[in-house]
Amino acid sequence: MARLERLRVFPLKGLDGIDVEAAELIEGGTLEHDREFALFDDEGDVVNGKRTARVHDLTTDFDPDEGTFRVETPDGETFRFDPETERERAARWFGSFFDADLTLRRDASLGFVDRREMGPSVISTATLETVAAWFDGMTVDGARRRLRANIEVSGVPPFWEDRFVGETAPGFEVGGVRFEGVTPCGRCVVPERDPDTGEPTPEFRQRFVERRRETFPAWADEDAFDHHYTLMIITRVPESDRGATLRVGDEVTTLQ
Repeated sequence: MARLERLRVFPLKGLDGIDVEAAELIEGGTLEHDREFALFDDEGDVVNGKRTARVHDLTTDFDPDEGTFRVETPDGETFRFDPETERERAARWFGSFFDADLTLRRDASLGFVDRREMGPSVISTATLETVAAWFDGMTVDGARRRLRANIEVSGVPPFWEDRFVGETAPGFEVGGVRFEGVTPCGRCVVPERDPDTGEPTPEFRQRFVERRRETFPAWADEDAFDHHYTLMIITRVPESDRGATLRVGDEVTTLQ
């Protein structure tokens, strides 16, 4: 049976995600706490892995019950803060680390997602297992941390998610909540890097594209893909289903 295997949100954009057992689909169509906070420089650009590999030097955790962050640097320094009451203090600390003048902002209704009109990202466990096998030494959890999906579905074949994009693609439901595939996720530089060290994997993109082309599933609409450096899909949740809560273990069904 296809089921929701894992829910992961990224409370501070560009930094580590956390696994949660349940997550509400909020007003903007994204998951509660996903990219809820973000650091911006003085030119209005967000701090993330696309712009600096230094994000990999930080280990972060977030307690959704207490609403507090814990950050650790490579030399063992720890920093804890409440983003509601200590936003300026946190911005100064991160600014010192990244050597930039930063502002910490919050968007609780949508989050600072890249695609403002879309919702959660979706991938299958089998896809992660397949991609990890393409690279020596890569673990499934390492692939998971590189690719940073919100929703992981088990009990389905590799690249199951690819069937849900394209002009005639079906939708699917998770625990009765409808999802519609919008676009494949073209990848940036982040998946090329080791999530612990930030070091690039040699020839990552070339090998990825070769394997992706070789294993592209027959059930997918190739016209919906601009290129083969894509993995996972970005979805949309209808407004009528927002406010619902997803839970790990929810049944996943394909709609015809």
